[in-house]
Amino acid sequence: MSDTIQYVFDFGTQAQHTFEQFVPGANAVTLGLVMRVAERVGEPQLYVWGAPASGKTHVLQAACQRMGAHGLPAAYLSLAEALHPGVLDGLEQLALVALDDIQAVMGLDAWEVALFDLINRLREQQVPLLLAADVPPSGLAVRLPDLASRLAWGPVLRLEVLDDAGKREVLRAHAQERGMELPDDVVHFMFAHLPRGLPSLLAGLEQLDRASMERQRRITLPLAREVLG
Repeated sequence: MSDTIQYVFDFGTQAQHTFEQFVPGANAVTLGLVMRVAERVGEPQLYVWGAPASGKTHVLQAACQRMGAHGLPAAYLSLAEALHPGVLDGLEQLALVALDDIQAVMGLDAWEVALFDLINRLREQQVPLLLAADVPPSGLAVRLPDLASRLAWGPVLRLEVLDDAGKREVLRAHAQERGMELPDDVVHFMFAHLPRGLPSLLAGLEQLDRASMERQRRITLPLAREVLG
């Protein structure tokens, strides 16, 4: 395996992003199809799209984590953070490729050609591909017509942002993993005083956990007011 491939394999994959930790809400069907890909019994290509914080990155990294648990090499790469289309070279040697934020490179000729070539190589080698973006294929600013058709080869799935009940479930699951007791009044305070996007709520939870350890205090409403208020 080349150095480039190893760099991509290590890039951004987070072991805590697992299928078990994903709260599906209205996304149970999409989750099930992505899980099948990670078990090598699903579609050869899936395209997942949705608003920020809808869980696109989570499910892509969870698929790579599951593949790795089976002892098979998988690559997760956010194209919004990739520096050069050369990082796509050789990925057909892996067992799974997951490309996030593909909207970031649409309209860039070198990237479009590299992505077009990669999709063809993956199909030839029967390597499954997961794609994610903030819009469906029809909403991408693709200049290469052949790439536009390739991006729509497989099922196109939309991820819906969790409602408040789902976000509360995520908070409690993360708290339980950290060994934290998260009282209902603290959760209510967080929803009342923090932006309701899941990243903001999880960042608040991390602040509470850190403050609880530093001050040797349980997480209570008074502590939440001190730290988040």
